[in-house]
Amino acid sequence: MKKLAAIAAVALSAGPAAAASGPFFRLANTDFIVLVSFLVFVGIIVYFKIPQVIGRLLDGRADNIRKDLDEARKLREEAQEIYASYERRQREVAGQADQIVANAKREAQAQAAKAQDDLKNSIERRLKAAEEQIASAEGDAVRAVRDRAVQTAVAAASELLEAQVKGGQRSAGIDDAIEDVARRLN
Repeated sequence: MKKLAAIAAVALSAGPAAAASGPFFRLANTDFIVLVSFLVFVGIIVYFKIPQVIGRLLDGRADNIRKDLDEARKLREEAQEIYASYERRQREVAGQADQIVANAKREAQAQAAKAQDDLKNSIERRLKAAEEQIASAEGDAVRAVRDRAVQTAVAAASELLEAQVKGGQRSAGIDDAIEDVARRLN
């Protein structure tokens, strides 16, 4: 209330109020009416405790802002933790990818070495088969030559014997001997 009285005293001693003509405390003086209206307005505000209500509203707003700031701080910390976990996970995945690439390279090298060994073994088998075919063909050729030589020898012996016996006087024993020789050579 002391503040209200001080405000009224200052308002009464104000320059424009003092400059008005005639007595100040009259209803015809607009400055007086404005002063009274202002003092009634301030009185109503103080009577209904509007400053305390406004103070409580502002305090509530400040509390809400504080809560929002705390929640934002917590959310920021959670976001940083999630970000850190994703960075760790990314490093782990990158390490796993490097391991997968290294394993794939090792497997590819092993497969290449195995394929090379398989190719070498296949070539060796084919060479061996070719050598066996050559040996078989050689054996067949030797047998064919031998058979041909035997046939030629038998033919020559029979011609020789025929010439010695003089055509048609061959005995049965000679014919048997020639056939026996031919059988033994084959």
